[in-house]
Amino acid sequence: MNLRDLEYLIAVAETQNFRQAAQRCFVSQPTLSGQIKKLEDELGITLFERTNRSVEITPAGYSVLEHARLIMEQKDAIKLLAQSFQDPIAGPLNLGAIPTISPYLMPLILKPLQQAYPQMRLVLAEEQTDILLQRLHDHEIDAAILATEHPETDFVNIPLYREPFWLAHPQKHPFYTQEEITQDDLDNTELLLLAEGHCLAQQALEVCHMEERQQQGEWANLRASSLETLLQLVAAGYGTTLVPALALSGSWTTGSGIITRELNLPNTWRQVSLFYRPTFPRTQALQAISQTLKANLPNTVIINE
Repeated sequence: MNLRDLEYLIAVAETQNFRQAAQRCFVSQPTLSGQIKKLEDELGITLFERTNRSVEITPAGYSVLEHARLIMEQKDAIKLLAQSFQDPIAGPLNLGAIPTISPYLMPLILKPLQQAYPQMRLVLAEEQTDILLQRLHDHEIDAAILATEHPETDFVNIPLYREPFWLAHPQKHPFYTQEEITQDDLDNTELLLLAEGHCLAQQALEVCHMEERQQQGEWANLRASSLETLLQLVAAGYGTTLVPALALSGSWTTGSGIITRELNLPNTWRQVSLFYRPTFPRTQALQAISQTLKANLPNTVIINE
């Protein structure tokens, strides 16, 4: 067994196709197939079930795959460790962020990060929380900016900031004439939510105690796939929603007819942190991102010291 065999194993598992895996590894298909068969013989197990139409990894193959990925990461870690003695910040860094953070946070930090660390090349991925956690587990990204306090994972995290929620409602709404919004107002408003899978939807449910009562209003089941769509629904008069503070910098705040109100209520915020694997060797690069981010955040959020 050698590292090349493990590379072939990972390629076949991820593509589920021997021809595509061979192209990815820059070898001929017979060479790759032969090495996989040789590896199976050496281990005494079947790694893949092959038919004329499909290639499926076996349960034994999944177990071997997990270790293969760890071994390949450690191989890369040796290279990165050597590089870190020269420059711990240099090189590509694959960073994920959820859709309710990325469009508003990245414009604040990309230019300062480039100016401070021109040798770093940031590669961005925008996905929902569960997808980013899986990609982080599979070593497809190096770190992820998530809005959650205690995810059930083995990842390490750097707390970045606490982000208050603001209430967004149409101009023609009873809230318009109120000086402040109470918890009772929030608990009983017709709140619009993002579709399932977005952590912001669950956070809104918790803030408004919607798990303790039935959703109300004619549009209670109306869901949106993005925060921008949600705000368009609010502008059209379909209801209210909760907006994370950084989103207040978006272009939608001008001429949309949406009124935003700060919620001076306890626990109406979310924690945003940078998550990474404990085996990831370039923690200096993550600290650089964290410090740059905190230095360029607006005063609408509470920075974690």
